[in-house]
Amino acid sequence: MFFALTEDQEAALMATRDDAEVRAFVEEVEMGDWDGVPLDCETDKAWDAIHRCLSDGTLGCGRRLSPLDMAVLGGGHHHEGDEYVVAHLRAGEAAQVADALKTVDQSWMRQRYDRIDPGDYQGVLGDEDFDYTWYWFTRVRDFYREAAAANRAVIFTVDQ
Repeated sequence: MFFALTEDQEAALMATRDDAEVRAFVEEVEMGDWDGVPLDCETDKAWDAIHRCLSDGTLGCGRRLSPLDMAVLGGGHHHEGDEYVVAHLRAGEAAQVADALKTVDQSWMRQRYDRIDPGDYQGVLGDEDFDYTWYWFTRVRDFYREAAAANRAVIFTVDQ
């Protein structure tokens, strides 16, 4: 799940001191207990293939190789556990990602998708999975556009 954070929410995230506080923060964001217009985006299980397509084909994270690499698992991480990820991009980084995502078309994405190592991927690669991945990617691209327009930071959360 992606969430676009207000300045107050980002400050609250930055003030967390441990995994328990980060989880409590995310739960509060998920509940929508903040003033203002919430911005969020679900990806179902497509986040995995989306990240692989936009990065080096693996689930490696935090390398900041390019704005595309940062779209899902890049940026700062606020949770140290192996089973839960909270990846955080500052507002400026989210705007860079939004600009980079504008350049991604379906043909480019398919070329990257076709390079995913089937032995390293939990899904079943093929046309149906690609269509599923592309559908959710377009939602992520729209989400980043809206987050950038609102000058918001972004977090991506996932239970592994």
